[in-house]
Amino acid sequence: MIAVLLSPLYILVTLYLLRWNLWWFSACGAFFRRKWFRIFYSVFFLLISLSLIFAFFIREPSLKWFFKHLSNYWLGTLLYITLAVVVSDLIRILLLHCDRVNKIKLHSRKTFVISGGIVIAVILSLSAYGIIHARDLKITQYDVTIGKACKTGDLKVVLIADLHMGYSIGRRYIEHMAERINALEPDLICIAGDIFDNDYDALDDPAAITAALKGLKSTYGTYACWGNHDIDEKILAGFTFGSGNALTDDMRMAGLLEDAGITLLNDETVCIEDAFYLAGRRDPDRVKKLEHTRKTPRELTLGLDPSKPLLVMDHQPKELDELAAAGVDAQLSGHTHNGQLFPGNLLIHLFWENPYGLEKRGGMYSVVTSGVGIWGPDMRIGTDSEIVEITVHFAKQ
Repeated sequence: MIAVLLSPLYILVTLYLLRWNLWWFSACGAFFRRKWFRIFYSVFFLLISLSLIFAFFIREPSLKWFFKHLSNYWLGTLLYITLAVVVSDLIRILLLHCDRVNKIKLHSRKTFVISGGIVIAVILSLSAYGIIHARDLKITQYDVTIGKACKTGDLKVVLIADLHMGYSIGRRYIEHMAERINALEPDLICIAGDIFDNDYDALDDPAAITAALKGLKSTYGTYACWGNHDIDEKILAGFTFGSGNALTDDMRMAGLLEDAGITLLNDETVCIEDAFYLAGRRDPDRVKKLEHTRKTPRELTLGLDPSKPLLVMDHQPKELDELAAAGVDAQLSGHTHNGQLFPGNLLIHLFWENPYGLEKRGGMYSVVTSGVGIWGPDMRIGTDSEIVEITVHFAKQ
């Protein structure tokens, strides 16, 4: 379990940041050097730092909700506190070895207070921006051309993924998302996994969410596949706990989709209007935990008419070459969140063939969305929450 392995590092980082905070407060004035203030602030800081632990263990709904939200805001802020403090310390060390820098001024209390104040202002500004920006739902548009005939004519496909409905994403945001999608007047709506955030009981209003999803309007309907978080599993700091033998499907998740009129494709393919195919793959991580099998790309396309366009929903953008070789025309994915928080959006390219956006792989298009919702930290910086609108053109009959 990654969270357990990282816990000693988390404790060390927390204590380092607390020391830095107390050091800066002491430099600001005698009032902040008083023992009672140091104790009060230390308890306050540690309470916030341990909020994710409280959220994990507390069962009382209202307290769990409070600490879950607090911890989600804290995780994002923690990243930028750590980066800012580390960068400022590195700059200070470099300046100490620079002959042209006045060492007396560099070590002065005034310099420390001003520089610390700037760091705190940057952290607070970034965090506030990230929290607000996470709810700013963008529309991203792509045009693709598939070299097969389709008697429906051009298709307007709306792709969404990573809703992560739960403590961070609730009824109002889903209703807003549905309004934005309906305004696009799509032909087909595809939901590429991570619809839930591991806990059905975290939904603030299941009935209203069901109604919002049921209100999605399109020519050919709404289809979905599961993601790795569409399972009842305990989460600590965004990481999941549980053994494969103990995990089971929470049937309420599938029930909500059914009540909303959403067709779940679980390693299944449908032919729509006898014109094109749409398939939904099982998520590889979910397969491992629930001990299912997952069709290979060849097995998925076996027996299909190769002259008809084939779109595949696959939560994680994997096996691009294999899918292209099997005759898939477009793979629709999410999962990566495009890194969600800077500098994650710069590092995500190290882990995925197509971490975000539109890419051509052989004769197949890979479309990866950064997602509607958020995972873990309740903020976005350097990335967007988005709905993807794909206009699909076909070869003429």
